[in-house]
Amino acid sequence: MSEDRPGLLDGAIWPAENTKLFGHEEAEDFLAQFYRSGKGHHAILIEGPEGIGKATLAFRFANHVLSHPDPASAPLRIGDPDLNSAVSRQITAGASHNLLHLSRPVDEKTGKVKSAITVDEVRRAGKFFSQTSGTGNWRIVIIDPADDMNRNAANAILKILEEPPKRAMFLVLSHAPGKLLPTIRSRCLPLKLAPLDDQALVSALAHLGIQSVGQGEEQALLSAAKGSVGEALKLLNYGGGDIIEAYNAVLSSEGPAARKAMHRLADALSGKESDTIFDFFVSHVGDDVMNRARIAAGEGRIAAAERLARLYSDITEKLTVSDAYNLDRKQTIMEVLSDIKQPRA
Repeated sequence: MSEDRPGLLDGAIWPAENTKLFGHEEAEDFLAQFYRSGKGHHAILIEGPEGIGKATLAFRFANHVLSHPDPASAPLRIGDPDLNSAVSRQITAGASHNLLHLSRPVDEKTGKVKSAITVDEVRRAGKFFSQTSGTGNWRIVIIDPADDMNRNAANAILKILEEPPKRAMFLVLSHAPGKLLPTIRSRCLPLKLAPLDDQALVSALAHLGIQSVGQGEEQALLSAAKGSVGEALKLLNYGGGDIIEAYNAVLSSEGPAARKAMHRLADALSGKESDTIFDFFVSHVGDDVMNRARIAAGEGRIAAAERLARLYSDITEKLTVSDAYNLDRKQTIMEVLSDIKQPRA
């Protein structure tokens, strides 16, 4: 993680400073034309898997709007931002009076990013809208991602969405919109982004300076990344491939060998500065279990599919409780792996 940009993956570009977006041309054109029409919605829900460019799209669109405050004269295409322009300099410095970026704050005591966007963060939006814009420009709030809002924060943002100020715009990012309050979703215009195709993902990685990953390894990387630049960076820069290999070793071994493999994996995931790779592991385990459930259901093994679905719910609850009460991470991982090691379907 970057020290000056909490939450930014090693090798990534801060979305506000990223001059390129790959694979989402249709979404960009829709936003530009929708804004140009003068009938733009006050809240847009930009949804899609993590790491595919939602935040970059949000900042590009915000830059477009603030650079062209009159919709009728705005271009029909969103151009690459000019980082030397006054609007871009203010946005990248976090000094724009017309743009507020809400994300999980850093805990001043621990120096780590908090587990949720709190109601105190949302109150910043209320203060933001209460201040008079010296330019009369739009006021834009990017919630990144809205999935991270706790219940109080979600209710607080809902109140603003219900009665939005004039010339206010919300760009609500979500990796899993089903987790949001239905009342929040109903007040937003949904814009779904798909995972990047292979060509777009290769171009995005090249933009980050990753031209090659070794002969014969590119296709394996593209397959494992599932159309996400973020996942690719975790695989390349955080040992994600090793974690997948270790997880597979746990599943394929038995007896003392399995126990040893479980301890080895748990140690790797519970060390200092392991939050990123731990989140990668949690996501991979969830995908693996649910994929097995879908396969079982497709093959007519209904009992097995139901067992795997329950296993997914149990694992999710166990991880949520562990995070909420700051339980021993290694012990939690051992319990999760033990649950998964039960007779497989």
